[in-house]
Amino acid sequence: MTTHLREPGASRTKRVATIALGLALGCLLWPEPVGAQRAKAVNPAVEGGAARRVGRLFKVPLPIAGTKSLRQSVLNSLERLRDEKVRPVLIFEFVVAKGQNEYGRGTTIGNAYDLADFLSGKELGDVETVAYVPQTIQGHAVLAVMACQTIIMNGDAELGPAGVDETQVPKSVLSSYEDIAARRKKVPVEVALKLVDASRELLEVETDVGKEYVTPETLSALRKKRTVSGESVVFRAGQPAQFSGTEARQRGFVDHLALNHLELARALEVSPESLKDAAPLDGQWRSVRVDVKGPIRADLVDKAERMVREAIERQEANFVCLWIDSAGGSPIDSQRLAGFLSELDSGRVRTVAYVPREARADAALVALACDQIVVHPGAVLGGEGDHAFAPEEVADMTRFIRNQVAPNKSRSWSLPAAMFDPNLTVIRCRRGSEVEYFCDEELNEQAKPERWVKAEEVTTKGQPFRVKGTEAVELRLATHEVNDFAGFRELYGLENDPTLLEPNWADMFIEALASPGLAVLLLVIGGVALYAELHSPGIGVPGFIATLCFVLFFWSRFLGGTAGWLEVLLFLLGVTFLMLEIFVIPGFGIFGLGGGALLIASLVLASQTFVIPRNEYQAAEFRNSLVMITASGIGIIAVILLINRWLPHTPVLSQLILNPPTHEEAEAISQSESLGRFDDLLGARGIAVTPLVPGGKARFGRNNVDVLTDGEFVPRGTEVEVVEVQGNRVLVRPLAS
Repeated sequence: MTTHLREPGASRTKRVATIALGLALGCLLWPEPVGAQRAKAVNPAVEGGAARRVGRLFKVPLPIAGTKSLRQSVLNSLERLRDEKVRPVLIFEFVVAKGQNEYGRGTTIGNAYDLADFLSGKELGDVETVAYVPQTIQGHAVLAVMACQTIIMNGDAELGPAGVDETQVPKSVLSSYEDIAARRKKVPVEVALKLVDASRELLEVETDVGKEYVTPETLSALRKKRTVSGESVVFRAGQPAQFSGTEARQRGFVDHLALNHLELARALEVSPESLKDAAPLDGQWRSVRVDVKGPIRADLVDKAERMVREAIERQEANFVCLWIDSAGGSPIDSQRLAGFLSELDSGRVRTVAYVPREARADAALVALACDQIVVHPGAVLGGEGDHAFAPEEVADMTRFIRNQVAPNKSRSWSLPAAMFDPNLTVIRCRRGSEVEYFCDEELNEQAKPERWVKAEEVTTKGQPFRVKGTEAVELRLATHEVNDFAGFRELYGLENDPTLLEPNWADMFIEALASPGLAVLLLVIGGVALYAELHSPGIGVPGFIATLCFVLFFWSRFLGGTAGWLEVLLFLLGVTFLMLEIFVIPGFGIFGLGGGALLIASLVLASQTFVIPRNEYQAAEFRNSLVMITASGIGIIAVILLINRWLPHTPVLSQLILNPPTHEEAEAISQSESLGRFDDLLGARGIAVTPLVPGGKARFGRNNVDVLTDGEFVPRGTEVEVVEVQGNRVLVRPLAS
């Protein structure tokens, strides 16, 4: 272990004098300050101080192990940022690694000093380094925190004690803390030493130049240099030193307090979207994919949440891709899924929403709850969808975004809230080269709202905010745009497709059946088969095919979330009414019209999630449903015409339906059904060619006659006898009776 010795006082004084003389000569030789020239030479982006500040977040897992991979990742990112001509802000978030104690103890002084030396060394000398402490940390990781130029803490988090892993603090450890504290001058040297050595006593004294921290041994020397007006004990000897974020901020050791990444970005004056770590903590993605397609319902959310949780716990997945292709449908269930996703620890699990086509209405909320959003250039994000929001639902969505999604995912809340609130006005605001999008209320929440200059409005009054992929990236609602999923994989360095959770043939089969083209085909085949069954002499192949097609249609819609038992009952009721009209009640009246209307209504309702369209998206979906039903009707009529023309002449298939009567047969039937001929049927025996319920048709010889029973149901094919004839009313009874 390297021992860091303090430089003797005389030597240090001599070196300081030499440096001062050199600076004085430099000012004479160069009209511009040396520091400014060095900044320009190293990083041209800071010229004039107008370059945009861009943050990069790096996770530092505790306890600190090796620093090689972190160092390389930092230097690579820094090189790219310098090429972009921006002002880099490197943020190091200290988080406890999975499976470690809650305070991150166990860091060796060697690993801690290696990281601290890198953070405060020459390689990062021209960039701002920030330590972010969201939770209490103890042990020598405190040394790495002290090595950053800026320290930001959660107000409730605590820093220290640093020497909890040491039974006796060696001088080399004290020397390391003294070196880093003197190098950064963020935490006073005596405070740093007290953090690591509990045996020391720490005093706070008021002098003529401000507050200073000393020990009882150095207090007398301070009195000779300063006028001491008061003193107090901060920590007594033997008492471990520990500062909360709030206390450290009051004492000046900490620059800002931040509860989350959004407040962190605001404190550093960088875009919240730029605070995205570039790689997993262990350097390797273990990716899974969950599909959120079609209308969002409770069962879909239950399934997605269960799959994500199991993938994280059982497969140790650290990358979850949510493939979203939905127009929403259930705000309550979308909030439930969004809440689950927003509460996942982004330091352990990266959640990315991939939107190839659309994430409308409350489906957009699910996408916004992910760490990042990747869109196709033409994909739609936000706007109207499958659910028409009531005013109270809009207010609830806005609160949810403000209080949970935006803080947890480091997003501004104005644009996401405008996707649901058509009356929210969002304005493009500028602060130097930085651009943000705020409504008036969020603008007033900023630390210094007067520094922001308002520009043009980006929302349209009276319309929910909606953007396409390219614009979503420009507005920083989305992180990246890609043309296909191969581009998505390349973007995150995924060698293979993420594991699709629970892929099975049933899911793919249902998705295929729900497609408009196959839905029309099922309806056409089912309608034609039903027609053939009604014209055939018994329940056979056409009836089986019709039943199968309609069952598949409603089953796919039922599992797809657009149909329920209501649509199925309406369809069955419509078929029943049509059967009554055809076989029981002669003519074409209320049952025929009502049955047809019920059939059309059931098919339309089974193709959408609403009853009456209440917005533009629902109106478009309603038109699509009508187009599908119309196309199916046209297809059924066209196929029936072909069947009537060609099928009777086909040797095998002609047996499936009854042939239409020839001209001579039609005349004979007409004569047999005339008033004068019905008297001859008394006592005649025939066969019921349709079910008699109680009316229907029976065949006597070669003639079909309309007959009635006395109310008894008679199945088709039953032998019957004419027992009474009254005009053209022929009453029969089954011979089985």
